[in-house]
Amino acid sequence: MEPEEQTQPKDALAESTAEALEFGQRIWELAAEGAGLLLRPWNAYQAGIALALFVLAALIARPVAGAFHDWLRQREGWPRWRMRAGLVLHKRIRGILFVLLIWVVVLVMQEATWPSRSRLLAVIANLSLAWLIVAFATRLVGNPLLRNSVRYGAWIWITLRILGVTAEATALLDAIAIEFGDLRISLYLVVQAAVILGVMLTLARVISSVAANRIRSNSDISPSMQVLGAKMAQILLFGGAFFIGLKAIGIDLTGLAVLSGAIGVGLGFGLQKVVSNLVSGLIILLDKSIKPGDVISLGDTFGWINALGARYVSVVTRDGREYLIPNEDLITSQVVNWSHSNKFVRLDLTFGTGYGDDPHKVRQIAIEAAVSVARVLQAGDRKPVCHITGFGDSSVDYVLRFWIDDPTGGLTNIRGNVYLALWDAFQTEGISIPFPQREVRMLNDPLPVRVAPAGNEG
Repeated sequence: MEPEEQTQPKDALAESTAEALEFGQRIWELAAEGAGLLLRPWNAYQAGIALALFVLAALIARPVAGAFHDWLRQREGWPRWRMRAGLVLHKRIRGILFVLLIWVVVLVMQEATWPSRSRLLAVIANLSLAWLIVAFATRLVGNPLLRNSVRYGAWIWITLRILGVTAEATALLDAIAIEFGDLRISLYLVVQAAVILGVMLTLARVISSVAANRIRSNSDISPSMQVLGAKMAQILLFGGAFFIGLKAIGIDLTGLAVLSGAIGVGLGFGLQKVVSNLVSGLIILLDKSIKPGDVISLGDTFGWINALGARYVSVVTRDGREYLIPNEDLITSQVVNWSHSNKFVRLDLTFGTGYGDDPHKVRQIAIEAAVSVARVLQAGDRKPVCHITGFGDSSVDYVLRFWIDDPTGGLTNIRGNVYLALWDAFQTEGISIPFPQREVRMLNDPLPVRVAPAGNEG
């Protein structure tokens, strides 16, 4: 190994140590200066005023928070985002009151006395206001881990900015680094990447949510295209935010091209089913074969589509079960879509009556019974009809056909209601419903004795 290569890690370690000592010395000087300032009469008074204002804000916050909570409970018609904003305000009432009180005191003291006599209060007011703004702004971040990281990182950075030690902190974080050849990753780069990517992904999340709501509220777009548009907007916004964030940090994206290609080949072999479901989901959205709200049958599963996901379709059955069916199954299997082109569904009921009943009267009674059920259509070419299908062993067989236009309401229940109406109508009109009867004899039972009729003797 060359002597120059041996001295480089030692020089980097010495530089990091020097930066750390310089930063620690600066913090010690600030702490000593702050302790000295607090010992001064007016600064001690300002610290006492700030503590008293905090206690006053805590005392006022209790009744105000209770009244505000009762007021929020009465807002029943508010949208969800407004209720969430109200709950965030409810949790921060004490901080809001403290910021208002301390800024009022700072403004009054700046007008009534020397500026130096309110300098400490001004620093506390700036820190409190900055922390409050950060707390509200980071509520937009959905991931709890990312939200806490951005929140505390922003608080620390703002505190360093107000105290005037950002240059020393930046130099210290940049000195703590790991080098891999020409690649140098410092702690400052990691912190900067986390903050910038967090901000960019949060903006992408907010914009994608607004865009998705706008797309779903447009009645001119079909439900399947609404889902496709929302998914495409999310992919474009989050992907753009990620790459813009990397570019803003200073990472060269050209080196990621070869790496992404290798990763893509590996994922293609290892995640075939996942990729197949993703592609199948895109095909389903493009060909509009199914959409949210459609009633489908797939094997033994019958229900309506609740949501179209990237990997699966959510189907809710009449008994409340929710099946997550992979998109590939909907592409490769036979699916019955009861409401693909329209929502009209024809149902057939079979029954039989005795040979002693007039078939013309039976057909008329059956049609009237079907019409009496609320969900059965009664107009146009979709009126109920009844036909004879054959002469059975013990009954004349019929089929009753009727239409409905709300398959989401269920099929078994409407069949049951029509059967019940048929039963009531046949009971009222005296129409018999025959059923097979069998005579069972035991092998050891004696044969019945036949008695000859009178007059046949001899």
